[in-house]
Amino acid sequence: MNLGKKSTLIERLDALYEYDREPVTEDKFHGWKTFIAMFSGEHIAGTEFVLGPLMVMHGVSATDFFVGLLVGNFLAVLSWAFLCAPVGVKTRLTIYWQLRRICGPYLTIAYSAFYAIILCLLAGAMINVAVTAVSIPFGIPNPDYGAGDIIPTLPWIFLALMAGTVIAALAVLGFEKIAHFSKICAPWMVLVFFAGAIAVLPDLGCTSVGDFWRIANEKIFTGVPIGDSSKYTFWHVMGFAWLCNATQHIGMADITIFRYAKTWTQGFASAFGMYLGHFGAWICSGILCSAYLASGNSNPQPGNIALFGAGFAGAVCVVIAGWTTANPTLYRAGLAIQVATPNWKRWKVTFAAGLFMIMTACIPAVNANLDRIVGYYGLFFMPLGAFIFIDIWIFPKMGLISEYAEKTELKISWPATCAWIGALSFSVFLYGKDNYSWLKHFLDGRLPTWLADIKADLLFLVAPEWIVAVTLYVVFALIQQKTTQSNNPWKETSYETSP
Repeated sequence: MNLGKKSTLIERLDALYEYDREPVTEDKFHGWKTFIAMFSGEHIAGTEFVLGPLMVMHGVSATDFFVGLLVGNFLAVLSWAFLCAPVGVKTRLTIYWQLRRICGPYLTIAYSAFYAIILCLLAGAMINVAVTAVSIPFGIPNPDYGAGDIIPTLPWIFLALMAGTVIAALAVLGFEKIAHFSKICAPWMVLVFFAGAIAVLPDLGCTSVGDFWRIANEKIFTGVPIGDSSKYTFWHVMGFAWLCNATQHIGMADITIFRYAKTWTQGFASAFGMYLGHFGAWICSGILCSAYLASGNSNPQPGNIALFGAGFAGAVCVVIAGWTTANPTLYRAGLAIQVATPNWKRWKVTFAAGLFMIMTACIPAVNANLDRIVGYYGLFFMPLGAFIFIDIWIFPKMGLISEYAEKTELKISWPATCAWIGALSFSVFLYGKDNYSWLKHFLDGRLPTWLADIKADLLFLVAPEWIVAVTLYVVFALIQQKTTQSNNPWKETSYETSP
């Protein structure tokens, strides 16, 4: 009897299909409500309880913070709407299958493996966020980054295992279930974020609307770093607001999501996530963090500050917020790993990724350095998204052949490989010459003054690296296609397009 039930469950899981290797069909397209809910649910989420306080800790001023968020999030919306969504609607393929056509299977496997690891790290960070709230009613202490905690207690790890199992189960169910979960949760989470921030403003001395800007400058975004944190400016905030999702929009990872969109204009649905989440929620969580510290508390973990500002509803919000980010992140990770394991069913791959996600959730250093991790992964993966954009939209106008690797049956595209390595090396050099001791020592006294004077933070390198990647890829592709002759007939690629 039990064996029969087990077989039925496995058969049902095997039947779950997410168009892993072919274009999404028209009957599966979704409208604006789905994408508004998905962006709201994913970006009014667990990371907001981490990144808002990080800005406070790094001593950003109120003016730099507000203006930087306005500009950076505007650039992010434009990137989704004009770069990512049109590609997703044109090809209807996952980024992994699109990269395979352009870069060949070997480079795609390398990309997918690295990307899956990073996605599991980010999903794990969101499990960490959720458990900081779940642990409170059980009296289980949260790990303290400042005290140098390396690993949580066993009861805390058990809670992470439980929360991670729920996330993995939902991610296995696919795009539609994740979107439905976001539709339910997103509106409520917005209210909790804003209600919590408003509730603690009197604790900071803000008793009227007219007091807000003064209190914001004096007690919240003071311009003075806390502890050993470095100083953030407008450029850091603007760059981070744009870069923190660079892999999704400029890097084209979200064509995996937009392949379900009816029209490319649904890319503007990202504004709901950016301005309710990466603008409003970052401000609210920064206020909560400042009020929490001003009350004599320490260790401003997401669960602690949410409970302080919004009580039980705040703690529940942290849990749900962590889940609404971890769900689509783990969903992407499962699709990424499946590229390297084509004979595995997607549900098996997603559960395997879930195990790794739970492991990373138990590493406190991941959340403590989340801004750096997001910066590194954005710069690492962004060039390949640039190649997709150029290959699809620019190559035909230049008389070059799109999807050259697919049409010539190449296992790896050397133009893409060399341009990826070149663009990444450019960013590593500019950042590393001032921040990596081994590189600083090697270059000491060997650089011209004008180059030595350039101080490039990770958050400033988005646009320069994109330009370098595109330039190298176009030059190398020109060389390849003008000097290589193939006896294979070109195969025209047929895309599903929105009506």
